[in-house]
Amino acid sequence: MGNLLKLLTCTELEQGPNFFLDFENAQPTEEEREVWNQVDLVLQDSESILMGLREYKGASQEIRDAIQNPNDFKHQERAWNSVCPLVIKLKNFYTFSIRLEEVLQGLLSELTYSLNTAPLASTALERKQALAKQFAEILHFTLLFDELKIRNPAIQNDFSYYRRTISRNRINNMNLEIENEVNNEMANRMSLFYAEPMPMMKTLSKATTNFVMENKSLPLEKTTDCLSTMANVCRIMLETPEYSSRFSSEDTLLFCMRVMVGVIILYDHVHPNGVFIKSSTIDIKSSLKVLKDQPADKVEGLLNALRYTTKHLNDESTPKNILMLLQ
Repeated sequence: MGNLLKLLTCTELEQGPNFFLDFENAQPTEEEREVWNQVDLVLQDSESILMGLREYKGASQEIRDAIQNPNDFKHQERAWNSVCPLVIKLKNFYTFSIRLEEVLQGLLSELTYSLNTAPLASTALERKQALAKQFAEILHFTLLFDELKIRNPAIQNDFSYYRRTISRNRINNMNLEIENEVNNEMANRMSLFYAEPMPMMKTLSKATTNFVMENKSLPLEKTTDCLSTMANVCRIMLETPEYSSRFSSEDTLLFCMRVMVGVIILYDHVHPNGVFIKSSTIDIKSSLKVLKDQPADKVEGLLNALRYTTKHLNDESTPKNILMLLQ
């Protein structure tokens, strides 16, 4: 399983790509090393971000006590002192999304511009094995982050209380040291970020759309070919025991599902007609069936991501059978 992309058949143009993506073992070549190091520097922090989100308990009780006892200074102080460190955590999550957005641009550039010298997207990805793996890791992190965030209403409640309270305290000319960490401009940007049901996926979708718009010399199909190849390869590995059995961990199968869903969403944002049309280069029907064949508790977050973060699902061109699969 040494190579990330091992060509198994060569009928890609007729039947779609048929590869094994070794998400567990890819190592960067010298050609990839510079970009790989930049991305790795960011990805090294992804686990601590997820751990911080998993452990985020919020200050719901303290806020409730403060609201119910508006004239009790101790309750107000306790709520404020509980919320401020949480807001610093939320800022760290948000600034990580900015770092992720920046390195994604470099990854997309490497993966798509290499298509200019390769006959097929699969060949280009094979040359950039470790970078393709990092792209997959970003998508995996993104969807996992959003699954955790959407299940934690305390995040928005805490931040809303913080915004209300800091505005009131500012009017009363109170000393607000936290504004050295989270000034008004930062708070506004964080507010927009956390208002999204799935903020990390929104960030990546915007970054991919901006990449396409800012690189007008790069034909759009280079980007969509890269995305569709990854989506179709992930689907084939998941539905083919010969391939899925090669992974050493069952966790890698869920990793594959997240990557597949992630690239489907990005494709839907950058392709003018979206991913759900019949002529799409991603086999969306088969992809949805792969998800539907899994235990519901494992894939409900991924199905929700497709329902709520895609751009073209509710277009008239979306076939009814696809809509039914996502009901």
